[in-house]
Order: sequence, then structure tokens, then C-alpha cells
Amino acid sequence: MTSAEGTPAPAILSANRISKSFGEIPVLFSVDFDIRPGEVHAVIGENGAGKSTLIKILSGIEQPTSGAIKYDGQTVVLPPNGAAEALGIVLIHQELNLAEDLTVSESIFLGREIKRFGFLDLREMRRRAQAVMEMLHVHVDPDARINTLSVADKQMVEIAKAISRDARVLIMDEPTAVLSVAETQTLFEQIRRLTARGVAVIFISHKLDEIMELADRVTVLRDGQLIATIGTEALTPDSIAQMMVGRELSNLYPPKHEPDVDAPVVLGVRNLVAAGVKTISFDLRKGEILGFAGLIGSGRTAVAEAVVGLVHRSEGEIALDGKPVNFTRVAQSVDAGLAYMTKDRKGKGLLLNMGLRPNLTLLTLKRHLRLGFLDGSSEERALERATRRFDIRARDASVAVGRLSGGNQQKLMLGKTMESEPDIIIMDEPTRGIDVGTKQQIYHIIAALAAEGKSIILISSEMQEVIGLSHRVVVMREGRLAGVLEGAEITEAEIMRYAAGIKQSGHDERISA
Repeated sequence: MTSAEGTPAPAILSANRISKSFGEIPVLFSVDFDIRPGEVHAVIGENGAGKSTLIKILSGIEQPTSGAIKYDGQTVVLPPNGAAEALGIVLIHQELNLAEDLTVSESIFLGREIKRFGFLDLREMRRRAQAVMEMLHVHVDPDARINTLSVADKQMVEIAKAISRDARVLIMDEPTAVLSVAETQTLFEQIRRLTARGVAVIFISHKLDEIMELADRVTVLRDGQLIATIGTEALTPDSIAQMMVGRELSNLYPPKHEPDVDAPVVLGVRNLVAAGVKTISFDLRKGEILGFAGLIGSGRTAVAEAVVGLVHRSEGEIALDGKPVNFTRVAQSVDAGLAYMTKDRKGKGLLLNMGLRPNLTLLTLKRHLRLGFLDGSSEERALERATRRFDIRARDASVAVGRLSGGNQQKLMLGKTMESEPDIIIMDEPTRGIDVGTKQQIYHIIAALAAEGKSIILISSEMQEVIGLSHRVVVMREGRLAGVLEGAEITEAEIMRYAAGIKQSGHDERISA
């Protein structure tokens, strides 16, 4: 944002030569950063580049080892434990921090409730919550329970909560990670309204197209060091990606290894009905990558969970290699050679307070027993194999998995999934919340698995990911199969026509094409 004279407005918040070490491990090296009122300043970099550490320092959660923080031009020590919010610096975490059983208005004023005569003034809190919602053009009922809202509406409540605290600097960490395209655009509209009022927004995202659309400036970090701070008008997605990883990424998606059209069907699903799934039929062939696309809420994850036995299927048939199966527990599907990699690595996939080894072997403990006891050396050998195969990087195997970067957590999840040596792998959002360099690694791993004869179902909200990897694409809408695309039909426009209901497939014969 510039002043009336055309010169850049002074920074509201800045970091000057900030360094940070955890014990003897340095993670930030003399980084400079500043943000101006009314500006969207993106911070990007690979997982482990130092983004999270920087925004924690800028919000007071962590203190720098050296360097200075300035707020309104004055050197300050930001208070810890979220107290910097009182100064107008508000961090919205990637994992939303709302009390699920409270109402919207109660959540907005949690910890600073309005009282009258010693009692909660629920009417006044509701009135003020409604006023903030109206200012942001957000249509959410202040009396609604948080646990009844969509992820997008929860995100809007977090923004309303921040604005009700008179936020001057709003830090958003991966706010679009679980939003649809339409929901993302709604969020961007809210961000533009905020910046028009002078709010400064620090925006963290791995989605380069979003950065190009929204940000005024971009700061690139790599291995804890500042690579550049540049105006978005001087950048392209390719140039940003190259600065992030220090190498060309022209081969982001590997060449497709076309599967044998006469390959046997390894997974057959017929007329499946379950919670979130009205009815769906499809086949998966040996060596195939079958993409599942569709808007959020279309039922993609529900299909996967019903197939592996995580949720009950009320109707339908499932067959592996032509033989009927009825999984009621995930362990049964794992034993049968079918593995599921959840999209929720922190909530359902990994034990964040434990080390790498117990996480890797969690599903395959029987393989590491000796005389009825867990064989630590066997687990160590498995971890060494997975570390080499999936390039998992950690300073030591005992470090809590929650301390790893998102990319290394995801690669550990992949290692855990493949530890059971499955023939069929269902991958749900396999690159959510990871940087472009790690995405490239995972894309090549997925393609290599298919080339080995593994069969893969790829569920992703990133359309280019589905297009770049899949041999065929199942498009879902409202719990049903809307269309099946292959070859030249697999385009963004065609996927969206089916996902939005503009087009419907009547080609049942192509289910196993």
C-alpha cells in the first residue's frame, strides 16, 4: 500500500535480521521481513524453509534468538501465549482453533466475554458478532453451533473473531488448504475487504496460483534463509517455484506410464451406498492411477472410507481380484493388500508426540514380533528402508513427528502406508499442505508405484494434480458418479462441467473402460 504521495507506507510490523535456533539446531538465519497497512504479503518456501518459525516469531509465540521486532516503528518484545492479539496481531492457525460445542457468537468472544451485572450478556455478544459478520458480508447465524458449520464458514468465523479483536495484522497459515475453488474466492473477497480497511495480511500458502492472484509482495525462504522479497507483478509461478527449491521444476509431473487396457480388475465396486455416498460403481485395474475429482462434499472421501471398512456400507458389493469382500475394520483391508492413506495426517494418520519408528510400523506390528515381543532392530531396519525410499528427513528418529515439516510428515505417512506392502493404495489428498518440491517427489513416487504394477486411487482437490497423474478420472457430485473421463477428455473444463452438474454421464459401460 502507498501513501497519498505515492511512496510506500511505513511498515506496521517488521523483523530485522531475525535468527532462531532450537537448542543447537538453527532454523532461521538473519531474515528481514516487513508488512505495510493494507498489503497482502505472502511468505512461501518448501516445508522446513522456516515459514512457520517466522510467523510464530511475528505473532509472539516464539522469541527470536537474535534480531529485533518492530511494531509501528518501535522495537518491541511481543508477549507470548497469544497475548500479542491485544496489540492487534492475530494468527489464524492452519488447524482452526474454535470450540466446536459453542455458538458462533460465544466462540468469537471466548476468553473476553461481555458481562452485565456479573453475568454473561449473550444478547450483546450476539449483536456484536452479527455486526462483524455483516461488515464482512458473511452469512453465518451467530446462534449456530460451530460443529454444524462447513470448514469454509469456520474459516470466516475465525476472521470475524480476529476483526472483533481490532486486528491490524492478520496472519493466515494455509487458509485455503481444505476449501473448494468457490470457497477460496469467497475468502479472497473477505481478505480484500480487510485490506481496503487498512488491515495488513500475511498469507502463507503452497498454492502458487493463489499467491499470484492475491499477494502484493512475496517473500521466499529456503533452508531458513531469505532468498528474495519481490513484488508479485515481477514474478511468475515458475520463477517463484524455482526460487523456492533452487532448481527447475519443468518435470513436475512424470510421464504417464499407460497401463495395459487388458489388465485385470483388482478392485470392483458396485452400487455402493454409505453415509455421504448415494450410489457409485467403478473398477480399478492393475497398474492404473484412477483419479477421483469433485467439489468438497461430493463424497470422494466417503467412498474410500466405505471401501476400506472405516464406515459402514448399507448397500453394494466390493470385490478384490474378483472375490467378494466385506471389510468392517481397516486391519482387514490392510491384511487383504488394500491400504488407505488418510487426508488428515495430524488427526488420524500420525501420532504426533511419538517418534518416527512407532509411527511407521503402527499398522504392521505383527511383522516385527519375535517370540511374542516387539523386535526393535526389525523396526529400525524398516525405518532405514523407508527413510531411503521416501527421502524422509529428520535430525534423529526419536524426534516427535509433530516437530517435522509437513512434507516430511506426509512422506512418513506414505512410508507407513507402504510398510504393509499393499497391492492397492487409496491416497486421499496426498500433497495437501506441502511445498512444490516435495509434491514433485511424491508425484514421481506415485508414478513409480503404478509402473511397478501397484493400483492407485488418487483423491485430490487439486485439479492439475488429478489431470497430471491419472489414467482415468471419476468425477463425483452429491454422492454419485457424475462422469468417467479418459485420455484427451481429462481437462479442467470437462471435470468442472461434471462436478458442477452441467453435464452428466450416461455411459455406464465406461465404468471399467
